[in-house]
Amino acid sequence: MRSFRWGFSSSVPNGSKQLYSYSCEVRIRPAPVTTFPRQPRTRGRAGSSGPAPEGAAERGHGGTEREGGDAAAERSCAGAEPGASAVPLQEEATTSPRIPATRLALHHFDTTYSLQLQERWPAVRAAMLCEQKYGALLNNFAPADLIAQQLELLSATDFVSEAARRARCWQESADVEAERRKTSLEGSGGDGTMVPTETSPLLHASVSSNIKCYTFPRGDISRFRPAWPDSLGILSYYLMDAASLLPVLALNVQLDDLVLDLCAAPGGKTLALLQTGACGHLAANDVSFSRTKRLYHILNSYIPKEIRETVSITSHDGRNWGELQGGTFHKVLVDVPCTTDRHSVMEEENNIFHKMRTKERQMLPMLQLQLLMAGILAAKPEGEVVYSTCSLSQLQNEHVVERAIDIAETQFNITVHVEDLSHFRMLFQDTFCFFSGCRLGELVLPHLTANFGPLYFCKLRRA
Repeated sequence: MRSFRWGFSSSVPNGSKQLYSYSCEVRIRPAPVTTFPRQPRTRGRAGSSGPAPEGAAERGHGGTEREGGDAAAERSCAGAEPGASAVPLQEEATTSPRIPATRLALHHFDTTYSLQLQERWPAVRAAMLCEQKYGALLNNFAPADLIAQQLELLSATDFVSEAARRARCWQESADVEAERRKTSLEGSGGDGTMVPTETSPLLHASVSSNIKCYTFPRGDISRFRPAWPDSLGILSYYLMDAASLLPVLALNVQLDDLVLDLCAAPGGKTLALLQTGACGHLAANDVSFSRTKRLYHILNSYIPKEIRETVSITSHDGRNWGELQGGTFHKVLVDVPCTTDRHSVMEEENNIFHKMRTKERQMLPMLQLQLLMAGILAAKPEGEVVYSTCSLSQLQNEHVVERAIDIAETQFNITVHVEDLSHFRMLFQDTFCFFSGCRLGELVLPHLTANFGPLYFCKLRRA
């Protein structure tokens, strides 16, 4: 009996550390009677010289159809009899197994995020591998009061309104404390003049009361049923990751602001911006024509025609927006393409960790930097920009922001300040789990009791 081993290994992009290895021993029992003639190799078969047919990887990973060398390798490792495959066994043995993109993503995250998040990573990892939690963004252009009552009967609460109420209570408590201290100073013979003290950014917080998003309590894994249309065909609420509302709340749109959503599709944040009722004009852009079609569909399903007419939808390359309409907008939202961490560990379809998309993934920080710079240039002086991703990666989050601030100063003579958003941790601590280790901006971590995110957001102000 002859035996030999073959294997496959994968490393991080710089090749410094092996992430995954696979090996299998194939044993061939001599067959004194039966012979196996060589079969002609066909193009497109796994292990052949030609490319595999498009979609073959998805079929293999889905478990519904295995092709070529993968099926043969599985049978060999399971002890299948020689001759069970139409491909000669020696050819099977040289075929590398197809590693699912979800597994490659998870190994990459294990390597990087275990260092970044340290003891918090196992809990975050477990949450990302479980079903995501959603919130119901109430559509103010439908019968909102009736829908709100129905959602409250399900024990869901509007986390935005709760945060606004909490902020008002803290402000009132601070005012009472200030008045008490003033009275105490006057009673002790002083002149009543109070020494200014440093105030918490929480007391300067502003949360839009027009946006309403209902979520179930922590630990409650109930799901909202699909939304239903009213008599005019307008849907009542939009299901989304509730953490995705935080960049919109941070943008704090004021009445008649000119607003740009630079990477708008599929449309959840664009829809939330319209719920504020404050946009003087909203420009929604996405470079992908197919994704822009989905954005049109979302707006047609939730927004009346007269409101849709205040929105301009374009399909420009967002990196060039500063040249098209520079210094135009009061508020700019830059929700960039990223590794979409949760999707990458859960779904094979359109997964950026597919081997064929390696170069695209490596270039993401550069693309994100270019888009953020375009957003900064599109803002008016004193305008505000919110940058966001759905990734935990520091390379895609703080590092991009730091680099953009440096380039704006050195190449465009534009000073950009980072706004303090730490009050969001206190305002929304009952709904989300925040990571306190960010140098810039805020990061929502997935957690089994509050399985939203990941979501990073950072607010910048152009001087």
